Parts: sequence; C-alpha cells; structure tokens
Amino acid sequence: MDDGEAWLDPLKLRQRGFNGLRVVGDVHGDARGFEAAAAGAEAQGLFLLQLGDLTDGGHDSPAVLRRIFGLMDAGRGLFLLGNHEHKLRRALLGARLRGMNEGLERTLAELAEAPDGEALRTRLITEIAHAPVWLRRGNAIFAHAAFHPAMLHHAPPPEAGARRVEPPVTRAIYGQVVAGPKRDGYPERLLHWVETIPPGITVYVGHDTRSTDGRPWHIRARSGGEAIFLDTGAGKGGHLSWLDLPL
Repeated sequence: MDDGEAWLDPLKLRQRGFNGLRVVGDVHGDARGFEAAAAGAEAQGLFLLQLGDLTDGGHDSPAVLRRIFGLMDAGRGLFLLGNHEHKLRRALLGARLRGMNEGLERTLAELAEAPDGEALRTRLITEIAHAPVWLRRGNAIFAHAAFHPAMLHHAPPPEAGARRVEPPVTRAIYGQVVAGPKRDGYPERLLHWVETIPPGITVYVGHDTRSTDGRPWHIRARSGGEAIFLDTGAGKGGHLSWLDLPL
C-alpha cells in the first residue's frame, strides 16, 4: 500500500452504505457481550471490526465464532489476527504447543462438544490464515496489540495467520515485551511503541487490559500520536468495550 488514496477507505464502507464503524475489543468468549455489540451494529448500520482474541475465556466461544462468521458472510464484519487466534490455529492443526493455557483448553473442549464443532474448526483454520494483521483507514490504524511504523505505508503480509510470526507481525499481535517472563509466567508488556505514533494518527488496539472501569483507555504520546486500548477484560471478569467511529 502506498501513500495514495487506497488507505482512505479500504473496506469501501461509504460506497457500501454503512453509517459508521464499530470497533470491538477483545471478546475472549463473552458471547452475550459480543451479541450486544453485533446486534447494535446491525441496527445502526455500522460495520463491525473486531480487534482479535475472539476466544479462550468467557462462557461460549463457539457462539462468538458463529456470530462473527455470520457477520463476515453478510459483509458486515471482520476480525483482525490476534495472538490467541494464531495459537488456536496451530492447536487445531495438531501442533505441539508450549504454554497451553486454561482458556485455550476450554475453547478446544467447547469446539469438541459443539454440534457444529467440526465445521467451526474447519472454518477457523481458513479464516485465521487470511485474517488481516492490521488495517489503516484514513488517520486511524487498527491492530490487535501495538503499532509498528510499517502500518503507515504497507498492507499486512498475506496469510500471516498461517505463517511463522516475524516483524512487524510480531509487534502487531504480541506487542512490545521485556525478554523473559514475570513471576506469573507472562512477559511484561511495554508501551514504548506509543511514542512512535506520528502526529495526527490514532491507533486502536486491544491485547492489554489497561482499563479497569469498563471504559477504553486513552493515551496521548509526546510525539503527538494517540492510542486507544479497548481490552477491558471481557471473558476474564471484566466487560466488553467498543467504540463507534463516523465515516
């Protein structure tokens, strides 16, 4: 993608008659919250863009998957590649994974028990492979975890969900971390990348639960750029958050 006009409206939302864009944070199996987000988007004529991490938590990951696939089939929604999708696909293909967590094990068990589980598994393998890693629309950039300067001028690599993760995809789905895990076994996540956001650009991400009051967390960098975090703990004891953006 160059600096021409292709990035102004890559989803052609105006041309397709949408009234706006609903950006939804990490769902993590929160089917009730996601149904509310999806139904509201449909009622208001909004396209739904979900920032990744659809499963692994909550009470019903298969229901979340059915809903997002229904939106995609109707041309009314899309999800970005998150780290949980990337790991889930490998698990579905039988890869031996380090660090299998309770959320992933729950998703695999739910898929095994669902009457349409095999169909969901098959579609997941395909859709995760093709899920975009980031999206730029005008002065807004959407990614799962963090910003990378490549997002300003380049389309994401094709089929990143089916490949070994390399920069800048690593930054997009895992964020910026300190080498080595903390005591809880997870790496410490950094926000230095926020300072690389250029003036006038707003980056919408999930991944980090930076807000504990149910509202998206906003930070303005000294560089003049902005970041908005929409992971507010859905499926992990918190709530699902979304923002509606005009076209």
